[in-house]
Amino acid sequence: MNPLPSLRPKLRDGLPFVYLNVATTADGELAPTNRHFVPFSSKRDQELLIELRTRCDALMAGARTVDSVPVNLGPGGKKYRNMRVRNGLSEYNLRVVVSGSGSLNPHAEIFKHKFSPLVILVTERASKARVNRLQKLGALIQVFGDKELDFTAALRWLRKEWGVKCLLCEGGGEINGALLHENLVDEIYMTLCPTIFGGRNAPTMADGIGIDSLKDARPLKLKSSSRIGDEMYLVYSVVH
Repeated sequence: MNPLPSLRPKLRDGLPFVYLNVATTADGELAPTNRHFVPFSSKRDQELLIELRTRCDALMAGARTVDSVPVNLGPGGKKYRNMRVRNGLSEYNLRVVVSGSGSLNPHAEIFKHKFSPLVILVTERASKARVNRLQKLGALIQVFGDKELDFTAALRWLRKEWGVKCLLCEGGGEINGALLHENLVDEIYMTLCPTIFGGRNAPTMADGIGIDSLKDARPLKLKSSSRIGDEMYLVYSVVH
């Protein structure tokens, strides 16, 4: 099986080690064209998702990811919390949600769980009313950027203020794309699933700005690969 991230990763100056976890269809998509996520990977892939969390100081996801499924961005059950402690980490990880405009659903499942701090990264587009509403729900709000989130500044802040050395991002595609665009990703854990969604408007693992020419593409180096059933488990290092 593919290796988990190192407990002593090589850190770049002032930045945490960032790894993405993503399950895609054979045609590289995360959800159907309606952009409503439906689980399509195997039980083993779901186990890997939780195992990857046992190596991170903080877990990050986008507002639409948090809104669309009832997640709490926690470490999982006692078995996995014990694994975190054995790995030298706190029992519960820091939780980070990206919501540029602060439009996170106040009724989302994540607000019902208080086991660890919840940091929401917003931009200047977030109105005072939305910020106040999120703060009343117990979230810690931090502003980075005017119209678009400045992920580099945000990650440096997480490293400095929260001691985040390892950050796991679970999407969605817009956040993955932004992190790759700012050259902040170190490793990608990809599960390739035996199904096809199709559709030109279906979300991919790296949506957003994109590139105009091949010379600007982000090169990857295959670190490991394995097969379980009809799924392929791939680990890529990002070439900086």
